[in-house]
Amino acid sequence: MTPPDEALVDEVGRAVEAVLFAAEQPLTLADLRAYVGDEADIAAALAALTDHYAGRGVELVERGGRWHFQTAPDLANFLRRDREDSRKLSRAGIETLAIIAYHEPVTRAEIEAIRGVQISKGTLDVLMEAGWIRPAGRREVPGRPLMYATTPEFLSHFGLASRRDLPGIDDLRAAGLLDPVDLAFEAAHSEAGGPEAVETADEDD
Repeated sequence: MTPPDEALVDEVGRAVEAVLFAAEQPLTLADLRAYVGDEADIAAALAALTDHYAGRGVELVERGGRWHFQTAPDLANFLRRDREDSRKLSRAGIETLAIIAYHEPVTRAEIEAIRGVQISKGTLDVLMEAGWIRPAGRREVPGRPLMYATTPEFLSHFGLASRRDLPGIDDLRAAGLLDPVDLAFEAAHSEAGGPEAVETADEDD
């Protein structure tokens, strides 16, 4: 006979599993408690479900404090249909997204200071339409410029549990993702102590 405590955890796990399967978007612990109840050990249920689904075609993952089921990354080739992407990020879009991810929250002026060139409003619009960035309030300086930050959808799309999982400079260099211009930019700003715009953004984190 199953001990009462194990049966209770089992029932909580089944409830959490059902709620996550039915949810239209990732859920936080608070969201799950609203469905399952405050007294349930949801953390234990999530840990058990994560182990249960590990290595299966569907797995339970946590991205930015939100939980959801997703198909296993190594099975993507079975699920991908042949189609042309209606919109691909430009180099400006990729650079802008990277700057926001590493230095958020940042203003448009700070992004331009780091990139060294102006960005069009359309670049930010594309990133917001993709659901990867969002307005994050206004910086308390003259003009009160709008700041931007990444979203939970950004973490989910790129398979990151949090921004701490973003690759560091050494990782990017090892992967060959830094070209000579990037490396020169990095060296110049390291010697100068980093761009003023980045320091401003970091102080408000």
